[in-house]
Amino acid sequence: MTEIPDLRTLHVLDGGMATELERRGCDISGPLWSAHVLDTAPEIIAQVHLDYLRAGADCISTVSYQVSAMGYAELGGPPADAAKALRESVAIAEAAREEYRLEAGRQVFIAASLGPYGAALHNGAEFHGRYDISFDNLVAFHAERLAAVIETNADMIALETVPSLGEARAIVNALRRFPGISAWVSFTCKDSEHVAHGERLADCAAALNDVPQVVAVGINCTAPHLIGSLILEAKATTKPILVYPNSGEQWDATLRRWYGTSSVSAFAEMARTWYVAGAYAVGGCCRTTPAHIRAVRQVFDQQMAPTGAV
Repeated sequence: MTEIPDLRTLHVLDGGMATELERRGCDISGPLWSAHVLDTAPEIIAQVHLDYLRAGADCISTVSYQVSAMGYAELGGPPADAAKALRESVAIAEAAREEYRLEAGRQVFIAASLGPYGAALHNGAEFHGRYDISFDNLVAFHAERLAAVIETNADMIALETVPSLGEARAIVNALRRFPGISAWVSFTCKDSEHVAHGERLADCAAALNDVPQVVAVGINCTAPHLIGSLILEAKATTKPILVYPNSGEQWDATLRRWYGTSSVSAFAEMARTWYVAGAYAVGGCCRTTPAHIRAVRQVFDQQMAPTGAV
């Protein structure tokens, strides 16, 4: 990981990983969430990657969102287990990409997925960002994982579901320790203007403008009906804007289940409006599937690419 990736062919992201693994029968209930499947069924992870690539994704994200040394310590493992898991998650994605290359010959990217500190707490704290941790320790938390990922062949890092401007600033400080890393930083938002912690998304996006290692700014794990307005907020950045919202279903934290409905066709129609509004790339987060990504690919190929809208 030594070069800034050329994002000119990155217009369709993949969809949800953890909820897709769960849909296929995997147990993701532990503190490592989808990363548990690295040990129990890596072949299913590889198949999900392939399904997203075959659906038209230009980038696959690794199954490492909730990997951290503190997570493995909770299970009685040493910090080295977390670094090993991060490397393994990239290796699985690499193997899937190579298999797909032999099928299609199309250039695709690998983004190493890293969640916020709240994800490692596995108590929903990433959706409010109010942490009991010092800024320096927050920088160290992110730097520890970056040190492992820089040793892999991931094209970039996806620092996802960031709930606050403060954590984004900690991420920037951590990135500066590793000049060879390129990353996108993606925020989770609570309404049409504000990230989960309460800051304006416009302020968060603008704060990343002068950080060369940040190659794009994103919005993820957010209700799809908010995305159009949030793209306008995100235009405070000069960088490409990536959006990958949830399916439209909602999570009941008390009952620990999803409820509501999701329509692939409705998601695709919203994706068209997101491209028109200025999104450089579109994908999906929780509860989206390869069917959603196939529909987004069709929207881009049939309606957006010929017009030069993106």
